[in-house]
Amino acid sequence: MIKGHHFIGNQGTCQGSQAFFALQASTGETLPEAFTEALASEVDQALDLAENAFKTYRQCSDAQRADFLEAIALAIEALGDELLERAHLETGLPLARLQGERARTMGQLRLFAQHLRRPNWRQEISESAIPDRQPLPKPSLKLSKLPLGPVVVFGASNFPLAFSVAGGDTVSALAAACPVVFKAHPGHPGTCDLVAQAILKAAQTSGMPEGVFSMLQGQSHALGKALVQHPKTKALAFTGSYQGGKALYDLAQVRPEPIPVFAEMGSINPVFFTEKRIQSQGPALALHTAQSITLGVGQFCTNPGLLLVPSSQASFLQEIAQQLDQIPLGTFLHKGIAQAYQHGLEQWKALGLRIWTQQALPAPALWSLPLSAIKDQHKALEEIFGPSSLALLYDTEQEVLDFIADLPGQLTATLQAEAEEQSRLAPIIEAFSYRVGRVLWNGFPTGVEVSDAMVHGGPFPATTWASSTSVGTLAIERFLRPICWQGFE
Repeated sequence: MIKGHHFIGNQGTCQGSQAFFALQASTGETLPEAFTEALASEVDQALDLAENAFKTYRQCSDAQRADFLEAIALAIEALGDELLERAHLETGLPLARLQGERARTMGQLRLFAQHLRRPNWRQEISESAIPDRQPLPKPSLKLSKLPLGPVVVFGASNFPLAFSVAGGDTVSALAAACPVVFKAHPGHPGTCDLVAQAILKAAQTSGMPEGVFSMLQGQSHALGKALVQHPKTKALAFTGSYQGGKALYDLAQVRPEPIPVFAEMGSINPVFFTEKRIQSQGPALALHTAQSITLGVGQFCTNPGLLLVPSSQASFLQEIAQQLDQIPLGTFLHKGIAQAYQHGLEQWKALGLRIWTQQALPAPALWSLPLSAIKDQHKALEEIFGPSSLALLYDTEQEVLDFIADLPGQLTATLQAEAEEQSRLAPIIEAFSYRVGRVLWNGFPTGVEVSDAMVHGGPFPATTWASSTSVGTLAIERFLRPICWQGFE
């Protein structure tokens, strides 16, 4: 039985009366526990407590915060099958996938703990004074970094563990010494509740100040608006749709004190194929492309939604389609995503795109259009969140270069080519590098390694802050600001 549907610091609370329920993803049936919409007063309480906790939390040593993150990992692990079973009910994701996602969640907690234990992870710089320098003396200077303050994090629907309550945004903010007020995703409120309890247990056993973490439940846009525009919120992290992320960004910029918004908002992740690569890898390449398109029912922000294929190899699309036709649709995370996918397919059909797959829609699907026609069919480049991809058939690599120049910002771009083609493709590689956050060579974008070198970000509209990442240890930099100490010996 779920207990305490909001957590303001260490206290479970349900002050409101407006209830909502989680749904079983596979059947649409209502699950029994009621959750309540957070009130404006609860937003105030959570952020007041976070601001007060910040005064103490920022004084904790790196080692103390590292211990806290490791304690969270242990507390999540201790939830055992209860967490996996609840997440499976609410999202429809297979238990094997959820086991892997739980491991990733604990892994990134431990990675950030390891990062905090590295000498000079802040990359501080000290410069000695030169009092007798001419014509003017030089003062002593020290560059350091300070945490921003309370961070509001919005959970993602498609990763109920790794991009949720104890996901990368929460972990990187806590590592930076910023308290977190988490807005639970209404698609899996019971899963959120369990992980929140684990975080709070870890906070108490680690001696962290009350208010270092709070979580509020709710479905309304009013709750999101109140969290973003609260004067004690100092930064915002979000993973979700373009519409949702852009709305939150706009709200943050009209505050009396605008704040940074780190929103990851989706992407169509182009995959460029050369003629030689298709001729060399053919059937295996078609299989791996279809598997990437349908991984997790296509509900990955790195799903390859755009394929750039030589016109001379149009038959390759038939090979991909044959693979897709053998893959059932699967269960969407929630009804809203299923309806949006259906609507997106209907829009593409109305545009007159050629469909290569044979399954009755909605199903995994492959569509195509000549690249030369895309300027007149620009709506075809809008993301469809699900297992569907659009192939653009190109005649020349110059045509591809011209297309990339006008391509909106993306999370990833992939090149499928032979080793000896890399030097010739240097202009395409460079062009992609200015449009995306990660360029892949002979791989597929569905799979984001959690490491020091990873960048999960990209130019707008993929994100609102192209100089950052939401995955990997560099994510901590989002919640720090530089400060210079002058004259302090």
